[in-house]
Amino acid sequence: MLEHGGNLRDAAREYGRPIGEWIDLSTGINPHWYAAPAPDANAWHRLPEADPALAAAACSYYGAPAMLPVAGTQAAIQALPRLRAPSRVVVAAPSYAEHAHHWGQHGHQLRQVPYAHLGDAVDHCDVLVVCNPNNPTGERIAPAVLLGWAEKLAARGGWLVVDEAFGDTETHASLGQHTSQPGLIVLRSVGKFFGLAGLRLGFVAAHPALLAQLADLLGPWTVSGPAQQVALAALNDTHWQDAMRERLRGEGLRLQQLLAAHGIASGGTALFQWWPEARAEACWRHMAEAGIWVRLFRHAAHGIRLGLPPDEPAWLRLQQALTAWKNT
Repeated sequence: MLEHGGNLRDAAREYGRPIGEWIDLSTGINPHWYAAPAPDANAWHRLPEADPALAAAACSYYGAPAMLPVAGTQAAIQALPRLRAPSRVVVAAPSYAEHAHHWGQHGHQLRQVPYAHLGDAVDHCDVLVVCNPNNPTGERIAPAVLLGWAEKLAARGGWLVVDEAFGDTETHASLGQHTSQPGLIVLRSVGKFFGLAGLRLGFVAAHPALLAQLADLLGPWTVSGPAQQVALAALNDTHWQDAMRERLRGEGLRLQQLLAAHGIASGGTALFQWWPEARAEACWRHMAEAGIWVRLFRHAAHGIRLGLPPDEPAWLRLQQALTAWKNT
């Protein structure tokens, strides 16, 4: 399997520090997670048939005409390549690595193209996959540009797949409302903004015919009953959502400013910052020795990504570690 953030047990084993003594900034998941209500008792007993109220709440929250709940967007990322005959596929690079990993299978012809050059690739592929905002760099492509690409691809039976996992604080940029048109597929995650990665729940917005194909491929009971009930509460809690967006925007700016104060010019989203780092491995190791687990990118994005500290003591430890790094 590919390497991802959140592997805190690996960090604890490698550096001999108990898990409870670490600050995990490696994932970009909201550290102020939604307070999940206790599910009804029968959620543990009944087979988890799909609740239409969950799909309706998702459509309302994400602004999409039709959505399919899936067991995390990872399930859709793995399944979508199986719904097409061998195709010419372009995946942005750098990007969330699972996209290229799975499109590289099932007989597809895969190319990874730098994020800035994706526009040049549209006329030479059948499927284009892009994260918007990009993970890990935080780069963005304007919705109007993406919609133009989607139209070109759809005209020849192609797809534009847009992963909006980090898009909850930038709702104006979502393409969800346009997904009734064939060939446009948008992936959304409950794990990042709501801080509920353990639910393993995401949504796919697309033309109903494609959603039906995807549902048939994934099979029945893909989302647990407790996960459905918790997500329904979170998606309907507009007061929490509004307050959290404001909080995360403020903390994201604070993180960017903290890095800048230590000579680091970063970019990202409200949930994470990333920067190219010439001594990326050394920086990652330095942070780990201070008990701060950040994400090291060794290849296409040679740099460091880190998420938001969960509390003031964690902010202070991060500041101290950055000061020590600056003085190395």
